[in-house]
Amino acid sequence: MIHPTAIIDPSAKLAADVEVGPWTVIGPNVEIGEGCKIASHVVIKGPTRIGRNNRIFQFSTVGDETPDLKFRGEDTWLVIGDNNVIREGVTIHRGTVQDRGETTIGNTNLLMPYVHIGHDNVVGNNCIFVNNTALAGHVHVGDWVQLSGYTLVHQFCQLGSHCFTAMGTAVGKDVPAYVMVTGNPAEAKSINLVGLKRRGFSKEDQAIIIRAFKLVYRRGLTLEEAKRELSQLCGDYSVIEPLLKSLESSRRGIVR
Repeated sequence: MIHPTAIIDPSAKLAADVEVGPWTVIGPNVEIGEGCKIASHVVIKGPTRIGRNNRIFQFSTVGDETPDLKFRGEDTWLVIGDNNVIREGVTIHRGTVQDRGETTIGNTNLLMPYVHIGHDNVVGNNCIFVNNTALAGHVHVGDWVQLSGYTLVHQFCQLGSHCFTAMGTAVGKDVPAYVMVTGNPAEAKSINLVGLKRRGFSKEDQAIIIRAFKLVYRRGLTLEEAKRELSQLCGDYSVIEPLLKSLESSRRGIVR
């Protein structure tokens, strides 16, 4: 299962069935769970913990230290869940003590070639990041988020569940749940209707989300006014809750 040219630190803990390709380097303080397949020419540094059934393709660098100038070599972490696919040339950095001390990747995500995940990021589940997407430090990403190719995300931004960015989008503010954005700087265009259909949202729920989107983006309300009205709607329509929560937790203001 482990190619003879692979270099694996004696302190690394690999499940018995982990596959490691030629010329891959796995450093100390690395744990890799059952069913993982690590291709050739991969570098994995620790402290890093990788769950089960992940695939990491060639020339990826996983768990390296951040280039953040405040970093002083502290023991910070990268934690990756289960069933993720990390394609060629992906880079994922560990956290910093100035924030969480940990970068976290959830389950069943697809990171396409040359994606970058910066320090202290939190990525949810079932996300797709297309080629050359880059997330700066301290970014939080919800579940089922899709970022099209060459999307750039500024540090400290939050991307709500089920949101979508078009190709080449530059995100400088928070993107609420369900919202589709495009442009540089990013502008909200509509809801991610295609994504909602694919995930089985009913027509009734889709209509309610469209109604909520118009309330936030088309009626000329302040953000506080929109949140008050959404809060009232949540009593009848729970599907609005992710949108309301993403507005309430916004730290940088939302894309408008």
